[in-house]
Amino acid sequence: MQQPFDIEIGEINYAIFPEGNDTYVVFKDGKEYLQIQKDSGQQWIKFDKETALPLFDYDAEVHQIGQLIETYLENPEVEEEEI
Repeated sequence: MQQPFDIEIGEINYAIFPEGNDTYVVFKDGKEYLQIQKDSGQQWIKFDKETALPLFDYDAEVHQIGQLIETYLENPEVEEEEI
């Protein structure tokens, strides 16, 4: 399983926690913000917080977060271990 990682959009820092099956829980300002999943193609969908059902409406922020997740997964940052 993948380790959590951070991404930034402007001055906003998001903590990304992989859940498997292209699903991610996104934290913003230290609080659970949303859950997203990669759909077919380049579409990213978010889940309703109360019902956990997918919402298929286009959301620019979700799409941008998804694109940054893909970029991170293609080029993960390697952290150096302290000796």
